[in-house]
Amino acid sequence: MVDQALLVLQVAFVVLLYLFIWRVIRVASRDVTVGQESMILTPVRPAAVSRRPVARLVVRESPELEAGAVFELDAELLAGRSDDAQIPLGSDGYASGRHARFMRGQERDMVEDMGSTNGTFVNGEQLRGARPLQQGDVVTLGQTQLGYEVDGR
Repeated sequence: MVDQALLVLQVAFVVLLYLFIWRVIRVASRDVTVGQESMILTPVRPAAVSRRPVARLVVRESPELEAGAVFELDAELLAGRSDDAQIPLGSDGYASGRHARFMRGQERDMVEDMGSTNGTFVNGEQLRGARPLQQGDVVTLGQTQLGYEVDGR
């Protein structure tokens, strides 16, 4: 009696195994013949990025630079007596090698003193760390004065 029960269980197991294999083959063949639906995505245009007006630094006074010279603040600018400075102050004896840097931000522009010996001043006030710039600010680096201007204002 036990032998017959084991035989029935073995046959049932084999039948279930064949049913499972048959279902797998059927699903796979249906996918091959029908093909998969591909999802076609419509390109999305990025949201309009509001561009800030171009800012610039205009030389007001300097022993090195000509008055009225313009430096566009479209990235980061370094001011100082070093060779890699974008705003060169070579003959300004009161300016440091890496005196200050001007940074273009997404919302506002900043000026930062780079640990200069004689300091950086904005509108006559000594700068400590970084500070946002506003239209009409006058930045003093040694004997050089730069005016901050924004187009469109």
